[in-house]
Amino acid sequence: MNAVVAPLPSPVATVVRIETVLVDLPTIRPHKLSVATMDGQTLMLVRVHCSDGVVGMGEGTTIGGLAYGGESPEGMKLAIDSYFAPVMAGQDATRVQALMGRIGRMVKDNRFAKCAVEAALLDAHGKRTGLPVSDLLGGRRRDRLPVAWTLASGDTARDIAEAERMLDLRRHNVFKLKIGARGLAEDIAHVAAIKRALGDRGAVRVDVNMAWNETEAARGMAALADAGCELVEQPVASPAALSRLVRRFPIALMADESLSGPESAFELARRHAADVFAVKIEQSGGLFAAQRVAAIADAAGIGLYGGTMLEGAVGTIASAQVFATFDQLHWGTELFGPLLLTEEILATPLDYSEFSLEVPNGPGLGIALDEDRVAFFARDGLRRTISVAR
Repeated sequence: MNAVVAPLPSPVATVVRIETVLVDLPTIRPHKLSVATMDGQTLMLVRVHCSDGVVGMGEGTTIGGLAYGGESPEGMKLAIDSYFAPVMAGQDATRVQALMGRIGRMVKDNRFAKCAVEAALLDAHGKRTGLPVSDLLGGRRRDRLPVAWTLASGDTARDIAEAERMLDLRRHNVFKLKIGARGLAEDIAHVAAIKRALGDRGAVRVDVNMAWNETEAARGMAALADAGCELVEQPVASPAALSRLVRRFPIALMADESLSGPESAFELARRHAADVFAVKIEQSGGLFAAQRVAAIADAAGIGLYGGTMLEGAVGTIASAQVFATFDQLHWGTELFGPLLLTEEILATPLDYSEFSLEVPNGPGLGIALDEDRVAFFARDGLRRTISVAR
């Protein structure tokens, strides 16, 4: 009779060091929103070093510093250096959700910083197991994601020329226009002119970033529908106002800033306040939380759109790994952030072609940084490595 021998437990990989760095990159043009005009982007990159030698990376990014929300790249760096690192010291890096639960109990809010750390832990565990992050999240359903391009120069002729160039390159055929900083009539004329120029070759959507009141939104949505626009993103701030606007016009209404995680997603669904959810991993508070937002949308019959905080390559691919697992993604994504930057920080650039982005299938996030480029663009005096081993 053969004895049954229990397998030896695999050695635990613990967190030994956290490294954060701010990277400042210029953009190809000013990016004008109703809340800010961006002439560059700051990435907060975080690396989690583990006792088995594996290093995972994540990214925290926002739009216009603190103009968009309560976190900035500088604030994320400070929070991770001062508060996350001690909580993560010596903890099992292979049990990602358990470790994120520990962080959640000790660090309140800070959704963007938590997302960056969670992505780094998942990247590390994917490298450890040889699996892409999408497999750690349940398995991908698609290998390429359709990607919209945002037209935000503020100049109608320039935006039309930019859209034509994207169509010629077969890089984008869905265009989102940033409006809300100008008067309502001027914005409508801007959108209508671009849609006339593109015709059936390109879909047109708009993002108002909460710049309108409810009366303006009602007038604007009616006019946008007449102009051929197919979707309006977050025209007003209030979920109650969204619920009064939804389905009044032959145009889809998408919630973005109102979505701050699963709890807000449930409330929006309960109010019937949106046709579409713009899911963002940072706003959701992490990759697992973004999946929960998507599950709520699926249950409520709400469409899904893969949103962006204009992340660089690391945050973009973390988002892509999540969006690849969604059951339905009828409205595509806007994961164009790296294309807005003039500088490449990856060893191998991402594949944007045929109106879509390829989701890497290598272990973890499936990407590698060009360390020399990162070091060159790192903000002087703020790069810091913190030892958290006990």
